[in-house]
Formats: sequence, C-alpha cells, structure tokens
Amino acid sequence: MSKESARLRLKTWICATVVVFSNVFGNFFMKRGMPAELPTPLAYITVLFQPWVALGVALLILWLLSRMALLSWADLSYVLPVTSVGYVLVALAGKVLLNEQITAKRWAGIILIVAGVALVSGGSAPQTTPLIVEAGEAGK
Repeated sequence: MSKESARLRLKTWICATVVVFSNVFGNFFMKRGMPAELPTPLAYITVLFQPWVALGVALLILWLLSRMALLSWADLSYVLPVTSVGYVLVALAGKVLLNEQITAKRWAGIILIVAGVALVSGGSAPQTTPLIVEAGEAGK
C-alpha cells in the first residue's frame, strides 16, 4: 500500500468515525431534550433553544458536513454500509441510556447490519477514482 493510499484510508476511517458518532449522539441528545408533547408548530421552534436539543442539532450539523466530506472522496457503496453501524449504536444507546425496549426482530436487524458492515469493510480500499475531464469537455 502506498503512502498516499494509507493516508487516504486513515482519513476515511477518521471521518467515518466522526460521521457515526456525531449521528448517534446528535440523535440521542435530540431525543433527550424533546418534550413528550409539542402543542403548536411554534413550540417546535422554541424547543430548538433547549440545551440538549441545541447540542443535538449542532452534532447533526457536524454529521452532515463530515458525511459530505466523506462522500467527496470515498465510494458511496463503501460509505453507506460502513456508516450504517450508527444504526447499531443508536439502538444500543436507546437501550442503555434511555431504557428503551428492543424486540427480537430489531436485534436480528442489528445483527444483519453488523454482518453487512463486516462484509463491506473487508473489501477493497474505500477510494473513489477521480473522474478525468478532458480539456475540451470542461466547458460543456
């Protein structure tokens, strides 16, 4: 593996980790801060200023920006399965931190996600070959 390829692989794994954890904790803090009922549409706006919800929104903004960066240099067929491990972590966070009940069907789905991630991450390097645009086609 070349030095550039190793650097890209490390950068991809770091960014994928940021994508996963910002998604998990962004959703967790949003759930933690949301009241049981919001009687009016205006209440949805005002709840954005609650500390837990605001932290969740900030983390979800980080999630979106880091996901955009990751998608700019790695294959979509690699990024989506690898970052889907976030679904597993969200379920575990709900179970452990929010005392949510997880059914057998959901556990089976979690196992399938983990198996898919293992298959995808063991494949080829997560690198997209850049498109080469010829000089004559650049203006089209």
